[in-house]
Amino acid sequence: MPRSVLAHREAVVELLSGLPGARGSERVPLPEALGRALAVDVHAPLDLPPFPNSQMDGYAVRSADIPDGGAELRVAAPVPAGAAPEPLQPGDAAPIMTGAMIPDGADAVVPIEKAQPDTFPAPGAETRVTLPATEPGSFVRDAGSDIARGALALAAGTVLGPAQLGLLAALGLTAAEVRRPLRVLLVTTGDEVVEPGQELRPGKIYDSNGILLETAMTQAGLAVLRTGISDDAPAALLRLLRGHADSVDLIVTTGGVSKGAYEVVRQAMDGQPVEFLSVAMQPGGPQGIGTFDGVPFLGFPGNPVSCLVSFEMFLRPALAAVLGAPALRPAPLARLAEPLASPAGKHQVRRGALQAGGTVRLVGGAGSHLMHALALSDVLVQVPADVTELPAGAEVEVWML
Repeated sequence: MPRSVLAHREAVVELLSGLPGARGSERVPLPEALGRALAVDVHAPLDLPPFPNSQMDGYAVRSADIPDGGAELRVAAPVPAGAAPEPLQPGDAAPIMTGAMIPDGADAVVPIEKAQPDTFPAPGAETRVTLPATEPGSFVRDAGSDIARGALALAAGTVLGPAQLGLLAALGLTAAEVRRPLRVLLVTTGDEVVEPGQELRPGKIYDSNGILLETAMTQAGLAVLRTGISDDAPAALLRLLRGHADSVDLIVTTGGVSKGAYEVVRQAMDGQPVEFLSVAMQPGGPQGIGTFDGVPFLGFPGNPVSCLVSFEMFLRPALAAVLGAPALRPAPLARLAEPLASPAGKHQVRRGALQAGGTVRLVGGAGSHLMHALALSDVLVQVPADVTELPAGAEVEVWML
């Protein structure tokens, strides 16, 4: 009986959970940490903001100097952003810019538009300004009001996007301790496959799986080692795998995992603790999973769409579960622009294009060779195994690519 998609995904998580790479870490400059997962908790080394500052352009004042009916105050020296101001004297109002440091003695800011006149005086001019009453703390950002010194800024496992990296920079950090990327050996197989750029002889096809998976894995934060294409000779594939197995954390192959007469990966794995099975999914049913000479191994089907769907359905979510990165694909609901049919008992993954208004248009058919349809798609449409037909307008989960 075919294994369910969920059961196979859990098996991949279990396979990866003991990897040394799941525990290793490295310190990298902040720009290089984009998309990586923190390996340690990060606590704030300082208050953010580090000093009380103005939320508005206006006047820094002592609220006690202004009665309920307002008051006319002397205009003190202005406080630009980045300056360390002199203490504010009683009866004074200091012009202050957004983000500038609140002078000692001041406890509030009156926005410039509430002042009379509502423009700042020329530098050096001795003048006065009329201001309305204000409450203590008005338009003042207190030190540590964003995050206090010593507080947890980001927890281990947090995926670092622009916002998280911006926070680390605001805290004065220049580097982050992140989980090191898994090293993956990627091998495409098949006598019929040749590298792009070579002569395409009769019966041959260009290898798309290599670049398809290498870039998907790199985008997901893996360190990918690609070899040349392995032919359908099991001994040659064994030599290739053993030549690199001791330097990688994971081996992924494409092709040679079905039940045909020349399934080179199946033959090369003879005697290894590797299981070849069928997953109740279309496309991408044939799968291999286990270890090769102690190294975790995944065997994906050879058809290019099946290959990428296998990565998205099994390996990418397992990496998120074990390493914390990459982040899971956003999975909103969308309405079908047209009806679809799906085989009974199989989780179908269709390619689609998300339209304005929250509808999704199917692109191409269910075939696992339709690379053009894949290239025109921006979502994977998920059709559960217990669904055989859906009408136009039905809601489906889509994974954003």
